[in-house]
Amino acid sequence: MPGFKGMAVPGPTNLPFRIRQAMDVALEDHRAPDFPQFTLPLFADLKKVFKTDTGRVFLFPGSGTGGWEAAIANTLSPGDKVLGSVFGQFSLLWVDLCQRFGLDVDAIDVEWGKGVPLDQYRARLEADKRHAIKAVLVTQNETATGVTSDVAGVRRILDDLGHPALLFVDGVSSIASIDFRMDEWGVDVAVAGSQKGFMLPTGLAIVCVSEKALEAGKAARLPRCFFDFRDMVKANDQGYFPYTPAATLLRGLRASVDMLLEEGLENVFARHRRLAGAVRAAVDAWGLRNCAKSPEWFSDTVTAIVVPDGFDAGDVIRIAYSRYELSLGAGLNKVAGKVFRIGHLGWLNELMVLQALGGAELAMRDAGIPFQPGAGVGAAVMHLSQTGEAMRIAAE
Repeated sequence: MPGFKGMAVPGPTNLPFRIRQAMDVALEDHRAPDFPQFTLPLFADLKKVFKTDTGRVFLFPGSGTGGWEAAIANTLSPGDKVLGSVFGQFSLLWVDLCQRFGLDVDAIDVEWGKGVPLDQYRARLEADKRHAIKAVLVTQNETATGVTSDVAGVRRILDDLGHPALLFVDGVSSIASIDFRMDEWGVDVAVAGSQKGFMLPTGLAIVCVSEKALEAGKAARLPRCFFDFRDMVKANDQGYFPYTPAATLLRGLRASVDMLLEEGLENVFARHRRLAGAVRAAVDAWGLRNCAKSPEWFSDTVTAIVVPDGFDAGDVIRIAYSRYELSLGAGLNKVAGKVFRIGHLGWLNELMVLQALGGAELAMRDAGIPFQPGAGVGAAVMHLSQTGEAMRIAAE
């Protein structure tokens, strides 16, 4: 079929031509004398994306899952107690990883469509008078259900109670797209992946670590080798890596960070919020509902759309791909067959969002889902038109 294929999954995201160009280079010597002239400024500028002055950013060949493992293995010991919550496939997998490492995980089961339960976190931490809980897990953006949680709220609880637990954040589908403040929120380890807000191919686990977490690593007794922060510190201080880095992806990451900083992080967040609003307006106009239970949970990077009873979301996804060359995100685990997901993050503008919504309408109509054709696209157009005018007036 002629024309471009549509990509509306929540990762990997669309790849900007500028980043493709940056990676279209001859392979290079990663131990060359001038390599640090490239890497050291990159490390420094990545800290701006995480909004940290004191943290360190480590770049591992891998995905977000590797970042989770790095966070756990470098800071904890066998049998340590961890507080977490499960409200989607990725928060579930992070808990599973901790359990496989032999940690004692208190995993609060939450209805899928909601996020981190602050009241229950407070109760668990307040009851922990002996500070047995060594780490608290927060999935800032649950990609499976389109739910965003309050990281700052968890930090407030820890501070209110004077609890010393480390704060770990899965920011794979939020960092570089949704507001994240490493230092202000007192985050100790934040995990991101290259294939979402950073607009790159999959292949880099981007991990930002606080001084407190690095200090905790001195007493940690979980096995670590490939993901050892200590080895990275020694090599990174000189501008190198303890093993062969994904240098081609690093060249793309340099272009990605440049694009983010040139647009301005606050503008990046505002753009994502505006485009997400268009998708949510379309869902309402279709007469469907968001998997996220209420606006407090709505994600600005991905919307999971619940299909009516008696319909299979898998049919919508299959038809969109096979007939219209549009990739939509599938429902995972508990929401498999119940939702399809529209990713709206990374390198994205109004026209790309409208393309995804139009393709979703074609697929839903072919699948027999009842709605007024054009209603969702029309509602999105109205939202984008109104918010665009407001932004122009504010800029003037």
